[in-house]
Amino acid sequence: MNILFIGDIFAKPGKKAVFEGLPILKEQYQPEIVIANAENIAGGFGITSNMCKKLFRYGVDVITTGNHVWDRRESLDLLDEDLPILRPINYPLGTPGKGSIIFETEQATKVGIINAQGRVFMRAIDDPFRAVESKVKSIKKETDIILVDFHAEATSEKIAMGRFLDGEVSAVVGTHTHVQTADNRVLPGETAVITDVGMSGPHDSVIGVRSELAIEFLLTGRNVRFSPAQDDIRLQGVAINVDKKTGLANAIERIDMEIEGDQDEY
Repeated sequence: MNILFIGDIFAKPGKKAVFEGLPILKEQYQPEIVIANAENIAGGFGITSNMCKKLFRYGVDVITTGNHVWDRRESLDLLDEDLPILRPINYPLGTPGKGSIIFETEQATKVGIINAQGRVFMRAIDDPFRAVESKVKSIKKETDIILVDFHAEATSEKIAMGRFLDGEVSAVVGTHTHVQTADNRVLPGETAVITDVGMSGPHDSVIGVRSELAIEFLLTGRNVRFSPAQDDIRLQGVAINVDKKTGLANAIERIDMEIEGDQDEY
């Protein structure tokens, strides 16, 4: 089976990328499930109910997030709804939302998805390694097909998570940095990994933000109101082929698709 994972969807250009590109990718890869990280879909910061529902209409099955999921207060209620939207599993007990899901595809295949957040150069929250390890054991009672979205800053921490889970899950895909890495591979234990799947949105930018605003912030150290860039829209992500019998990966392929045309309302 094929799993399609779409990298961080950034603001309106990211929605356009999914609207235009996902039907093409579905035709090409015939995925049983489409997962997308959308923590930056709302103007580049946070999520909203309306925008998440648009992604579901476009063909996304499960939405993962990260540290920016808390940028809009609306997300607190949204995460507690009975929707396939995840927040990192290793936030403290009592945090709204859920960190994992078992999604049943139209082909009656059960796929476990876990969302976790790193701690290196990020906010100190609960241990992602032990949280994921515990949840993997629980999910394996129902399915061996498991994908982990590890939302982390440090390359080393993401690689460590992949090695830690090698042979136990189908894939560990990194998100958060918005820069697609060229290290996609299948580890010896047959777990597919990539340090970062990239960003779906405007690449004539600094990780989605208008370049002049990011540079002003770096030059002055003052607070600058960021706004999304608009040009060089791309859809980035990965396609992962998994053996249904073992839950282990056969291959992982990077996706970097140019999106043409004007930005209409999506």
